[in-house]
Amino acid sequence: MSERRDQGGMVGSHLSGFMQDGAHILPIRVYYEDTDFSARVYHASYLRFMERGRTELLRAVEVAQSDLHASMDGLAFVVRKMNIDFLGGAVMDDVLTIVTRPKEMRGASMTLAQEVRRGGEVLVTADVMVAAVRGGRAVRIPDELRAALNTSR
Repeated sequence: MSERRDQGGMVGSHLSGFMQDGAHILPIRVYYEDTDFSARVYHASYLRFMERGRTELLRAVEVAQSDLHASMDGLAFVVRKMNIDFLGGAVMDDVLTIVTRPKEMRGASMTLAQEVRRGGEVLVTADVMVAAVRGGRAVRIPDELRAALNTSR
């Protein structure tokens, strides 16, 4: 994996979470910008948190989305379907954990199971189906990504 350094020389992998028991774990702090007028995390913020979790899962298995896009003629992943259950709420300064694990792999799509936790409490669960596309059309998920995600289980 190529480790990317920020302007201060910090290695990006420290910001990317880690793999544990086949799942990717990403800690995220809740900031003021993530909350609504009631000082609770706005529902759309959870979608952003989970997007980061999915991106960092790929980075953790050494497949950066930017590299896939550049080396495979514009390959990208788009959310096709999301089933989400809001079970509890977070507030500013909470430290949340985004847990992302591969659930099902098909030809051009994969489903990822995600949870947003605060300590041992599950606040949000989601099954997210993403599709691999190029030029607006579905394409088979690259074999290197399939293998990387299967070995992370």
